[in-house]
Amino acid sequence: MFADHGLSAAQISTLFVIWSATGFVLEVPSGAWADSYSRRKLLILGALVGALGYAAWITLPSFAGFALGFTLWGTSSALISGTFEAFVYDELAARDRTARFATLLGRARSGSFVMNLAATALAAPLFELGGYTLAGVVSVLSCLAQAVVAWSLPEARPVEAAREADEPGARAAFGNYLHLLRSGVSEVLTSRVVRRSVLLVALLGGFLAFDEYFPLLARETGAATEVVPLLIAGTVAAQAIGGALAGPAYRLPAATFAAGMAVTAVLIATGALSGSAWGFLPIAIGYGVLQLVIVVSEARLQDAITGPARATVTSVSGLFAEVSAIAVYGGFALGSVWFTMSILVAALTVPVLLTAFVVPVALPEPRSSSAAEVSET
Repeated sequence: MFADHGLSAAQISTLFVIWSATGFVLEVPSGAWADSYSRRKLLILGALVGALGYAAWITLPSFAGFALGFTLWGTSSALISGTFEAFVYDELAARDRTARFATLLGRARSGSFVMNLAATALAAPLFELGGYTLAGVVSVLSCLAQAVVAWSLPEARPVEAAREADEPGARAAFGNYLHLLRSGVSEVLTSRVVRRSVLLVALLGGFLAFDEYFPLLARETGAATEVVPLLIAGTVAAQAIGGALAGPAYRLPAATFAAGMAVTAVLIATGALSGSAWGFLPIAIGYGVLQLVIVVSEARLQDAITGPARATVTSVSGLFAEVSAIAVYGGFALGSVWFTMSILVAALTVPVLLTAFVVPVALPEPRSSSAAEVSET
């Protein structure tokens, strides 16, 4: 869409930087807001803001309009990132079922990828029927559906947050916000286990920036616009499978996930350099393994958090993930002046390979389950 409206690879990368920079600025403040306010309401707000982002794309199809849409999308992502994971974990904690978090998170991510896969498959016929405008309208409607689903969720508010909410005046609410913000940042700074886990999750999350360039990589192989969504669908399907396997794989040793990262780097680089649409097969497999490692790492991070500011801690990880993503986008923007997309994708798998050596040190041990939790699971 961006390329067909005259944007260069460097301009597209600039849009991605705007997207990540917005999330970077708002990530931690929104996390503290989620700890001091209703997480369910923030999930609803995030979906509505995302709908406005897509609306900007189809009403203002220019660099400025696309930049506005990405700013809104970055805001939406910041509101949801950290909020969602903390919401799910604390809802399970209220029911003494935290042992199921990895499985539930994996299933939720898989469900989102399945819906993403359905959307990807629909992209070609939608494009044929109404071009990018129709695809954008359906995207807006999907965000509205997301808001309805978020509205339907139950919410058991933590006792501390409820008590603070009962205090009169905006000063008490703002004081509670600052307290939780400091608490979350302090836990990241003082707990070695949490700090390393936060950085690992951030690094892994940044690698997901690769898929923003898969459509351009597909175009480079000679694939038509109508075929590109089908090639991308394979990577989405693999991520759904990887997320679904996160629950059973949760307690595997860290060395297994380190090996998975090495395999991911080799598969993505091999597929990118193949020069053929068939190269998306190893790319998809690599992306599926990457998703498995990401979900397990996120689950173990949640288990490692002990303080009251769970969403804030998770948002710190999201902030550094944006930094990692910006580095990837910057690499693509700079490298696109001299190199083809296939070479750039292959070259940027080197950090993925190096991360394999970080996983054994940074991945926390799985949380010990009580007998009741094991029986229930």
